[in-house]
Amino acid sequence: MLTELFVRDLALIERCSVTLGPGLNVLTGETGAGKSLVVGALTLLLGGRARSGLVRRGADAALVEGRFELRGPAGERVRAWLAEHLPEVAADVAESAEDGGAPELILGRRLSAEGKSRAHVDQRPVPLRTLRELLPLLLEIHGQHEHQRLFDPAEQLALLDAYGGLGESVEAYAAARARWRSCGEQLFAIEERAGERRDRLDLLRFQLGEIRAVAPDADERAALGRERELLRHAGALRSELGAVLGELSEADDALLDRLRRAHAATERWRRAVADLGGVAEDLQEAALRVEEAVRGLQGFVDGVEVDPARLEVVEERLAELERLERKHATDAAGLARLADEFEAQIAALEGEEESREELDRELAAARAELSRRADALRAAREKLAKPLARDVQRELGALGLPKARFELHREEAAPRPGDSPNADPRRAAFDAEARHFGPLGTGRFEFRLAANPGEPLAPLRHVASGGEAARIALALRTVLAAGDAGRTLVFDEIDAGVGGRLGPAVGNHLRALGEHHQVLCVTHLPAIAALADQHVRVAKQTRGGRTRTSVATLAGDDRVDEVADMIAGGAAHETARAEARRLLAEPG
Repeated sequence: MLTELFVRDLALIERCSVTLGPGLNVLTGETGAGKSLVVGALTLLLGGRARSGLVRRGADAALVEGRFELRGPAGERVRAWLAEHLPEVAADVAESAEDGGAPELILGRRLSAEGKSRAHVDQRPVPLRTLRELLPLLLEIHGQHEHQRLFDPAEQLALLDAYGGLGESVEAYAAARARWRSCGEQLFAIEERAGERRDRLDLLRFQLGEIRAVAPDADERAALGRERELLRHAGALRSELGAVLGELSEADDALLDRLRRAHAATERWRRAVADLGGVAEDLQEAALRVEEAVRGLQGFVDGVEVDPARLEVVEERLAELERLERKHATDAAGLARLADEFEAQIAALEGEEESREELDRELAAARAELSRRADALRAAREKLAKPLARDVQRELGALGLPKARFELHREEAAPRPGDSPNADPRRAAFDAEARHFGPLGTGRFEFRLAANPGEPLAPLRHVASGGEAARIALALRTVLAAGDAGRTLVFDEIDAGVGGRLGPAVGNHLRALGEHHQVLCVTHLPAIAALADQHVRVAKQTRGGRTRTSVATLAGDDRVDEVADMIAGGAAHETARAEARRLLAEPG
């Protein structure tokens, strides 16, 4: 419900704040006073295009803000939308209701003199499309304006579903369609990658086979390197180290023999010369160490073999390891890890084939469920066609269109051009079915009207004038009132072409509708104005050479004067004032 509308520097409106209440709110005033500006301000909040010249001359920018209380089903839809798209705002809205009052939301639009437009939700800047998506959940305008959603077949279908209470069926169909499309898209994604997957599997299997055949080992790599160096220099090692062995122990007057003789000599003298004890021990230790070195060197030389065949084997093994390491830019340990990764990738790719088969089965099951849901939804809608037409025609008769004929027309959706002949046939068939199972169901439902006898039934957008469209919207809203409560419904010029005799009937419809929605009606009929729960007058004044539009809420004698003025064009006529009092005193 719109509780307050604030407008500043919009065309003739310098500054105004309009407080609105539940039920029926009427907007009256002389032609040209600026009533259309108030409705235009709401149109801007809906995200409508801003025409040039809207910013008041001399002002930097125009501002429109609306404060809304979120009540009823409409309020719940808005809160759900905020939770999904603007969670921070949703949290603020929830906090605003903690004191026991209704949660509130402030929406705004600013137009600069340079033509730039900015939007905000609870003082947070948002793209303009946010207002276009959010505000229609709260407010709709019927009349001679661009926001005549009644002409949109999707809106008509939503009204039909609300009339029949088909919300759960619509949600079930949408969920079935989403599941079917998801299965299909996953399946086609797998199939589109089939060739790539086969090539990848071939490469992975080849690379894994290479690595597994070599069976790299980090410790082996180091050991082979040492063995290669030994085999490469085996001959030189045996020759040179053999000569060293000779000098140490095998040659005449070898070093080991000289050390032993020196130790024996010092050992004999140490008994007489105590100072030689340390020297004797050092010589003994030196001889022992040389003996140990000789044994170690002898064992090493004995183990060195000149083996060209073994050297070739080692060289080949190292070359294979080094080739794989260069190829994969890693070491032997990395090759082992890489082999494990290749195995995991192979398992995953092979699993995709199993997934494809499973998705095939899931897609078939989802298609069957979707078809069942679509058939049930279409049948339910078709069953509603006659009752809806009967109820709407009854209301249209009470609203001055007694000869009007109204029907819900259904036809299969027109086929659209298919894909390229070179497209995958299965994909093309799936896309064709996606067009058949549309977002809103199968087939096309549209309201059709013949406003006068002898005229053929035709879509509303082709035959309904602004006033007729508003009255059709009023008839539909009257029929659907309780099922979609909480919106603000704006009816602009609903009394176009309506005489004084029909005015009370239209007014009573509006007032009855106000029990479920907030209704804001721009009217020239006193019988409608007198039924309002709240009466707002728009007037135009000229002061200081500037024209200004003012907005005021009327009560008491001021309201009597306004209704009298609407009756006779002059509040001074006592007869008109008496009639105004009578209208205001009569129950709706």
